[in-house]
Amino acid sequence: MFKKMAMAGAFAVLASVVGAGSALAQDYPARPVELVVPWGPGGGADQLARLVGKMLESELGVGIPVVNVPGGTGATGMAKLLASPADGYSMAIYIADSHALLAGTGARWSMDDIVPVAVMIQGPSFLFAPKNSPYATWADFEAAAKAKPDTLKVATLGFGSVDDFSLRTLAAKDVKVVQVPFAKPGERYISILGGHADLLYEQAGDVRQFLDSGEMRPLMIFGEERMEAFPDVPSSKELGYDVALPQFRAIVVRSGTPLEAIEKLSAALAKVAAADEYKAFLEEQYGVANSFLTGQEAADFMARQLEDMKRAAALQ
Repeated sequence: MFKKMAMAGAFAVLASVVGAGSALAQDYPARPVELVVPWGPGGGADQLARLVGKMLESELGVGIPVVNVPGGTGATGMAKLLASPADGYSMAIYIADSHALLAGTGARWSMDDIVPVAVMIQGPSFLFAPKNSPYATWADFEAAAKAKPDTLKVATLGFGSVDDFSLRTLAAKDVKVVQVPFAKPGERYISILGGHADLLYEQAGDVRQFLDSGEMRPLMIFGEERMEAFPDVPSSKELGYDVALPQFRAIVVRSGTPLEAIEKLSAALAKVAAADEYKAFLEEQYGVANSFLTGQEAADFMARQLEDMKRAAALQ
């Protein structure tokens, strides 16, 4: 009799826990959800976070405070995310350059530590020259770099990044340059406008104001083919460089986050991506029209990107 009562009590406790979990799922989110940006203000990741945060507030009915935590090619911000409880109240902007750290040996996290909620933007990177550059075309720059190896300077985000891996691929074809890392986006842009570097590795949307004003111009696009917006700019593949490594910007949470929370965030982000305001932002950023991925598609995409990054990282 006592045994039966104990079992009944255990089932009652289990039922109450399950019921509480179900109620918790229904109530999520019940308070603000922090959005960590592992980069400083003003760059593409920050621009994405500000817009998505604002639009998510309408979808979820809670505040989405954006917190900039720059440092370590995104590692400092990721450390903040991974130190937070896996309860759905912390998420982070996760970009290709942070993902690239996993292609090396010193990363403080792995793909097992995070869950992609959605990929929000995909887009190619470019090499840009200032308007007063002596290099009018990629052919001009390529010839100069081969004539004087390890002399011309390219402003990048940093070593171990997508920028670094792309330049290693060029170096394997005897286009050897000096990488000049700048953690802050504004410093990279000023470096070529002020003549401190010869080229800039960046995404077109991040420097749109300089493209529109004519202060910068693209010499090469990293990708399979040319881009409609820049029909005269050759792609890396057509020039014989076997590298693409598109930039992407995603939103991730900690592994262990309740599935119900992930599904709610994913559904809300799908609505954001389908909105006219977001589509206009994507176009302004020169993003791929079908950039949005969620669930297993997002996870598979990021796994493929990591394999490509590892191949590029192996080049010396």
